[in-house]
Amino acid sequence: MGVPITFLDKYNSDQFEIICSDYEIMEGSYPYLLKPGWQGKTDRAYINGKRKYARLFITNRRPEI
Repeated sequence: MGVPITFLDKYNSDQFEIICSDYEIMEGSYPYLLKPGWQGKTDRAYINGKRKYARLFITNRRPEI
């Protein structure tokens, strides 16, 4: 899931794992995170065509049973 960089203020390492940043996606470091056939932008969030906020990609940690 992509979240704003401000997520770091509330980050709980027991609940979430940070995978990478949007910059690393744009550089091609994590191609498996892109939806096949995606033609949109892969770097920062855009609002009205202007690049705005950096995003982090996180995953939910599975509780150990």
